[in-house]
Amino acid sequence: MRTETPPLIRLEEYRPSDYLIDRVDLDIRLDPHATRIDATLTLRPNPACVPAAPLTLDGDDLRLVSAELDGAPLAPDAYAATPSGFILRDPPPRPFALRLVTEVDPTANTKLMGLYRSNGVYCTQCEADGFRRITYFLDRPDVLAVYTTRIEADRTEAPVLLGNGNPVEAGDAGPGRHYALWHDPHPKPAYLFALVGGRLGKVETPFTTMEGRTVSCAVYVEPGKEDRAGYALDAVIRSMAWDETAFGRAYDLDVFNVVAVSDFNMGAMENKGLNIFNDKYVLASPETATDGDYAAIEAIIAHEYFHNWSGNRVTCRDWFQLCLKEGLTVFRDQEFSSDMRSRPVHRIAEVRSLRARQFPEDAGPLRHPVRPRAYAEINNFYTATVYDKGAEIVRMLRTLIGPEAFRAGMDRYFADNDGRAATVEDFLAAFAAVTGHDLDAFARWYERPGTPRLAVTAAYDPAAARYTLHFAQSLPGTADSDETPLVIPVALGLVGATGPLTGANCPDVRDGVYVLDRPEAAIVFDAVAEEPVPSLLRDFSAPVKLDLGLTDAQRMRLLAQDSDPFNRWQAAQDVALRLILDPDADRTEAFAAALGRFLDGEALADPAFAALVLALPSEGEAADAVPAEVDPDAIHRGRSDLRTRLGQVLRPRLEAIDAALVPDAGVPYSPDAASAGRRSLRNAALDLIAAGDPRTGAARAAERLAEATNMTDRLAALGTLALIPGETREVALAEFATRYADEPLVLDKWFAIQAQIPEPGTLDRIARLQEHPAFTMTNPNRVRALIGSFAFGNPTQFARPDGSGFARVADTVAALDSTNPQVAARLLTAFKSWRRLEKSRGAKAVEMLNGIKAIPGLSRDTADILARTLGDG
Repeated sequence: MRTETPPLIRLEEYRPSDYLIDRVDLDIRLDPHATRIDATLTLRPNPACVPAAPLTLDGDDLRLVSAELDGAPLAPDAYAATPSGFILRDPPPRPFALRLVTEVDPTANTKLMGLYRSNGVYCTQCEADGFRRITYFLDRPDVLAVYTTRIEADRTEAPVLLGNGNPVEAGDAGPGRHYALWHDPHPKPAYLFALVGGRLGKVETPFTTMEGRTVSCAVYVEPGKEDRAGYALDAVIRSMAWDETAFGRAYDLDVFNVVAVSDFNMGAMENKGLNIFNDKYVLASPETATDGDYAAIEAIIAHEYFHNWSGNRVTCRDWFQLCLKEGLTVFRDQEFSSDMRSRPVHRIAEVRSLRARQFPEDAGPLRHPVRPRAYAEINNFYTATVYDKGAEIVRMLRTLIGPEAFRAGMDRYFADNDGRAATVEDFLAAFAAVTGHDLDAFARWYERPGTPRLAVTAAYDPAAARYTLHFAQSLPGTADSDETPLVIPVALGLVGATGPLTGANCPDVRDGVYVLDRPEAAIVFDAVAEEPVPSLLRDFSAPVKLDLGLTDAQRMRLLAQDSDPFNRWQAAQDVALRLILDPDADRTEAFAAALGRFLDGEALADPAFAALVLALPSEGEAADAVPAEVDPDAIHRGRSDLRTRLGQVLRPRLEAIDAALVPDAGVPYSPDAASAGRRSLRNAALDLIAAGDPRTGAARAAERLAEATNMTDRLAALGTLALIPGETREVALAEFATRYADEPLVLDKWFAIQAQIPEPGTLDRIARLQEHPAFTMTNPNRVRALIGSFAFGNPTQFARPDGSGFARVADTVAALDSTNPQVAARLLTAFKSWRRLEKSRGAKAVEMLNGIKAIPGLSRDTADILARTLGDG
């Protein structure tokens, strides 16, 4: 382990590799403790560089067995090999073949990077730099090679052997052993390499591409769980068809395989032709998965499949360009999910996630540009900024140039960069080429950290029927020397007393969008017959914070009359947020009355949207609205009191909704959007009823829990009960654990619900749960379910004034760091907002952070997050 502060890698210092690798031939003989990798690398000097001897290859915890150059053993003085690298002192100035044999121990690999075992299944994770834990290599994304992989294993231990690309042949390899040969004709970087070997069941179906290729699509899972893989397989087929229609992208191999494993640091990985998934995002049945799980499976299956073009066929030149594949692909999967489900509802969910995850990141010590300028550990930059804000930039680009030009630009981007490692500049150049637009100013979005603020004031002149909007943009934390404005597309409309004002006109607004590209500007609408309420940032057209001094009454007009679903929802959120932070009895009653009118008119027409309108801003969102000295307990009280009063005032309507949405007996569960929306609203109604009357709510929730026929309703009822102390809750939790004792993914939900109970006794509960037979520190899902849910989802108990909540998470980080530094570092990011807490709580957080800092031999992952969180890096 490294003890020093890791050095920074800087974008400005990028230079191409002095050597290229054209072909990689691998012969991998799997063994639980001594897997041998025989790698032949066909290299040549990069004609674009002046090769500098020696050739240096990356390694990580490797043992070299032998080395050959062009078929002859290398003399001991011709090279140097350590666990962390291989140096060929005098490489030939011509193409040459370097053969390296290494040995690794997959069972001992608790980092879950490189080659490891999960429940007896051999699998790999190579992004970002895991391939160097398999063999010595130029482990960087701009070195693309064609791979042929022979995998050999014990036939009983690993009857299924999978690799990248297409299967070539398979057969016996001696007593009790067999092999499979795979070839991927598409050049790829090492981070996209993958193999799987183990005892696996599968479901499969063919798909015929628009080019006429028949593709065998399969999902591999643990034997006996094949019946839970059908939805994932269906999502694969729908993703393939959608990408052909929406982006003109056809699949390019004969097989597409998805493998689910239980031990995985991330959500999934887009390895070429062999996607490896956390089983959380593959396995689903009505008894074990919620509506949210089904939606997540659909989205993540799509995301990884879409990487086949935006990430694999066109990859990134260096890791600074990570947003080029991740932000773009998030945008693509968001569009897919919007087409599969309700576009307005999905858009609201996207923005809620952005605000909950990315906005706080942008406001704290871990903030960074969408394209970072420097990093110490790239694993720490798989962030909400890169993914979610990166997707918002792509969305803004489409808004600015229009859907048709956007599609043409995407076609140009894929055509110009197919088989290449591209940059953000390459991406924007494609759109500039098809539109003739200068996108240099727009490119600032990739370079500027922080969340912009958009301040808007309005003035109405009734005599002239003229309405003026004044805009001013700012970027908190920006250096004085860098005040050039961003390009902000503001989708807008004007709303009158009875609906949108259609007669108003403004020459600066085109297709409902005003483009603000100056620090300040004013626009004027003529023919405005009445004083309107502005509806700004429709569909959340830019990832900014809006300062617009509307009254509650004006916001309620937007809820009632606006034609934009997002801003209708936003209006209710804004009123609720003000009431959480600044409680007022009269305003609360007025808000409840407005929600009542909304429910009377629309609840049953669009249940999913109604459920979102009823959902109050989270405590985290409320904290993000407080500039400093955040008191989590005060926010919790404000939110709880508001929930209680809304539950009381809206009780008759909530009861009516609950009764109207009782599922028809005998109708089987379906995860479709309409059915999920009805369940969502009915469960939201139960939750508010319980907030207003806990005794009745507990009885209703216990009844719902007993009668539920699917995990969505069962977990919603348990979640409601979890917030009501008493014997009913404890009995329900115990019975749930017994019922699902053999279902790891369901037990994760059970752990998570308890970790988020906002009560002083939760710390003791967590201590007991860490001793539970089902809890293990070696499974990332289980750690995230218990400790992660506590750290990120229980603000009052994590930030307890005595520091004990911080201590619980810090102890877990310290315990994990030596075995799985990626998971440890992710947990540590829970401390990112410590500066905004009340000073005494912030001091306790710093005390815990300094305690971690004092641990000798911290991993590079944890040391990097720690230094940036404390302000040392």
